[in-house]
Amino acid sequence: MTHPAFTASNVAVVTGGASGIGFAAAARFARMGLRVAVADLPGERLQSAGAELAALAPGGAGSVIAVPADVSRRADVERLRAEVHTAFGPPQIVMNNAGTQPGSGIFGPLGNWERVIATNLWGVINGAQVFAPDMAASGVPGLIINTGSKQGITTPPGDPAYNVSKAGVKVFTEALQHELRNRPGCRVSAHLLIPGFVFTSLTANGRAEKPAGAWTAEQTVDFMMTALEAGDFYILCPDNEVDRALDERRILWAAGDIVENRPPLSRWHPDHGDDFAAFVAAGRATTEADEGLEVAALNASNDD
Repeated sequence: MTHPAFTASNVAVVTGGASGIGFAAAARFARMGLRVAVADLPGERLQSAGAELAALAPGGAGSVIAVPADVSRRADVERLRAEVHTAFGPPQIVMNNAGTQPGSGIFGPLGNWERVIATNLWGVINGAQVFAPDMAASGVPGLIINTGSKQGITTPPGDPAYNVSKAGVKVFTEALQHELRNRPGCRVSAHLLIPGFVFTSLTANGRAEKPAGAWTAEQTVDFMMTALEAGDFYILCPDNEVDRALDERRILWAAGDIVENRPPLSRWHPDHGDDFAAFVAAGRATTEADEGLEVAALNASNDD
């Protein structure tokens, strides 16, 4: 069953909604008959996104607003809330999706660190703290979807500021869900979207065509919707290169660095790379064996 928050005429707010996963989600919501507010940095891209969404929405331009906002600024998010309430009333869905990835190094430019953490982490915190209290108090079913990243869980080397910001999103969203589920009368739940390799303007890196291994933003949103219907908190998305089984082994190995007292990021450590490869292979073998048993059981039942 579709989550009750996705009832036609309900209100959805999507930050970072002018492109990528945010725009794909806003387009999906608009087609479903929701009234949609997209927020992004001011400019032609945001205006164009608003016009495209209005063309998709059954209610046309009257059911879509495009609001310029820098989510790292609390005042901008509060202004976004005010404009949404004025145009449509309180939202039932808030997707804190805005993000940036200019690149970083441990000793890299301070400005990159400040920008990434301000947008990716504080943008989520601002969005939740501004919108969630009214949503929780309303007694109406609602969803808060925060966009995280696998890089915030397995923390691969190469872009530490991004990893730190997305690890913070994971921890914050877990705490938010704990808070919401323990509020009497609250019917709002929080969810962590964990995309795989998705071809967007953020990940294109100059490429004009989608790599074969990447999903589209629309595929990611399709997966998200199915997971929300199932009530999943961790929406761990695969892609055309990495399936769930491989993601699970990577996540388990990362946690095992602590449990086994290995060096940090041991997956990329010369003394542990072979062990990691063997760990993944063992997981593959177990999965294939389990799948074989399931097929055998199904064939046996069909024979009966």
